[in-house]
Amino acid sequence: MIVHPIDYRYGTKEMKRIWSEESRIRRMIWVEMALLRALAKKGYLDEEKVKKAQKDALKVTPERVKEIEREIRHDVMALVKAISEVVDDEVARWVHFGATSNDIVDTAVATQLRDSVKILELKLRKLGKLLCERALRYRDVVCLGRTHGQPALPTTYGFRFAVFASEIARHYIRLQQLKERLLVGKMSGAVGTQAGFGKDGFEIEEEVTRLLGLKPAIISTQIIPRDIYCEYVEFLSNLATTLEKMATNFRILQRSEVGELMEEFGEKQVGSSTMPHKRNPIDCENVCGIARVIRGFVEPQHQSAILWEERDLTNSSAERIILVEATVLADHILTKMIRVVERLELNLDRIRENLERVRGLNLSEAVMLALTKRGMGRQEAHELVREIAMRAYRNNTSLLDELVRDDRILKYFKREELEELLKPENYIGTARERVERVVRWVEGVLGF
Repeated sequence: MIVHPIDYRYGTKEMKRIWSEESRIRRMIWVEMALLRALAKKGYLDEEKVKKAQKDALKVTPERVKEIEREIRHDVMALVKAISEVVDDEVARWVHFGATSNDIVDTAVATQLRDSVKILELKLRKLGKLLCERALRYRDVVCLGRTHGQPALPTTYGFRFAVFASEIARHYIRLQQLKERLLVGKMSGAVGTQAGFGKDGFEIEEEVTRLLGLKPAIISTQIIPRDIYCEYVEFLSNLATTLEKMATNFRILQRSEVGELMEEFGEKQVGSSTMPHKRNPIDCENVCGIARVIRGFVEPQHQSAILWEERDLTNSSAERIILVEATVLADHILTKMIRVVERLELNLDRIRENLERVRGLNLSEAVMLALTKRGMGRQEAHELVREIAMRAYRNNTSLLDELVRDDRILKYFKREELEELLKPENYIGTARERVERVVRWVEGVLGF
């Protein structure tokens, strides 16, 4: 019986495949086989028999492992027994030699994290590239900036996309830095001392992790220290927050009162079961909802790092949920945001209409600073323009209308000068240059 939405609603096939139970078991077999190869290299058993055992181990099925586990109530020992059933007796003698359960589990999880990181890297690069393309495409599309949800200075849509692109690039950098600490395995025994391997411990651990494309943890107890998992889940949480920030802003800008952009809406897509006219921003809403779930895993993962002495089992059940769900869901919303950005539609007419609807009031700073440059004190200029702006609000007139009626303003400016000051495109500062600079930087970081 399927009960979790990840099984039937959320997540990509490629990421769920990595974190499936079948994949988990297969990867633990990889680790056991890598241990046998390392032992053979040190002369414990015949290398040719190990090669044959690798083929024989393919006969181990998740069903058989689960069958044994139901009897003995230990998943790793069930795997060991299942492998021992299908390999040569001489090889079976050495299966799991010197190892503890989490040598197998933690190292197998590291391979899952390694393959997951590769997918996340590719998708971060794709989203970053899309955002850079949008930043350049809309570099000169001047729009109404808003702070506190109220009209602020003009900005550009290219600038907005450049801000998002910079965040994605920083997440990519964080992921590169995190890989060095995250993608590590272990083969260090019950308390981390490698007592079962004796003087061969370092070499066996080095060989096992090399064969699996990992590095050995610098030190571990029965388990790899969980600060690295905390850092990984924090990374996913941070990424999810950026994606929710993007989705939230796209949702705001899709509101009927704003209407400056819109998610793609399919030809046969339905927005409401009772209101046929609806075009709801469901992809962005989905991103927002799932991002909150991902952030919720940060605290339980931190709790899972607080273990008794060389370890207890309180982390195990939690991490079986945390690492799988956080990774699959983060990949899900990253994929969804790529789709949103790819197909986002801008309404250029509405963007201009909203900019003009504020009647120049959002250019009050430009007037204030121009007054200061012509001799008025900055604070005096602020109060004068504020007074005039409030009058424009009360009278439902434009800022220009009120400015040209005030002799204190006309002492410094002609009407034509004020008209130039109140053109939005004349007051976007270095927006264009900043977009270009950000795009160059992001391209360098992401390598495209």
